[in-house]
Amino acid sequence: MEYKITLVKSLNGRLKKQIATAHALGLRRIGDTTTQPDNDCTRGKIAKIGYLLHVTQEEGGANA
Repeated sequence: MEYKITLVKSLNGRLKKQIATAHALGLRRIGDTTTQPDNDCTRGKIAKIGYLLHVTQEEGGANA
């Protein structure tokens, strides 16, 4: 199981920690999309800045 994560709101004016969390997910500007594994670390990051993101679950991955 993986998450497909897209940044849908701007990082301008956000707290430094929120910007750092978005960058840790590989998101830098609106419309950027990344695929992340379904684990506790990723779920925590999504919980912190979920209101800036559009998240969908995808089946499969590298080993599917």
